[in-house]
Amino acid sequence: MISVYLVDDHAVVRAGFRSLLEAEADIAVVGEAASGEEAYSGYVELQPDVVVTDVSMPGEGGLGFMRRLLKRDKDAKALVMSMFDDVAFVKRAMEYGAMGYISKSDDPELLVQAVRAVAAGDTWVAPMLAQEMLGSMRTGEGSPQALLTDREFEVFVLLASGKDAKEIADILHLSSKTVGTHQTRIFHKLRVNTGAELARLAIRLNIINP
Repeated sequence: MISVYLVDDHAVVRAGFRSLLEAEADIAVVGEAASGEEAYSGYVELQPDVVVTDVSMPGEGGLGFMRRLLKRDKDAKALVMSMFDDVAFVKRAMEYGAMGYISKSDDPELLVQAVRAVAAGDTWVAPMLAQEMLGSMRTGEGSPQALLTDREFEVFVLLASGKDAKEIADILHLSSKTVGTHQTRIFHKLRVNTGAELARLAIRLNIINP
């Protein structure tokens, strides 16, 4: 039996995932958490086979939680399931040690496949994202990921995608003021002065599609 720990700040989403996974005879959901901080302490107690975590949550967020978890337990198996379907997020998650990545817009049945693959120790990325990753790797371009914190990176991708501060604040559960602070730091670190320059940089680096 594969034990799964669900981490997402939306109870309705967790309920949907739980229903989908527990319909399978070989999978059991052993716990849920609504934030990275809650998930970290819960993991220590539950020791699940697979952690399915969202990226955008209040507090440290999914990437921060996953990085902290894998520092504590290098054998932890994390599968990221996120609203972000940008290749840059997949790369960042994999760099942190995630064994799988699936977009919430993918066919729900892919989640079952991904959980089984990750539980078996295999790397699994949703087919469409895997194709995009391959194309991105062939360009030989780098990315600004190393310069930005996890939260700054999330804001960067959303800004480059055309979202305004209020929309980003709603998506990431932040205040508009905090988003503005992140934006200022992002512009400084990436040496751009306008949103248009930021978008062009993101397109050039294959972080978003033109």
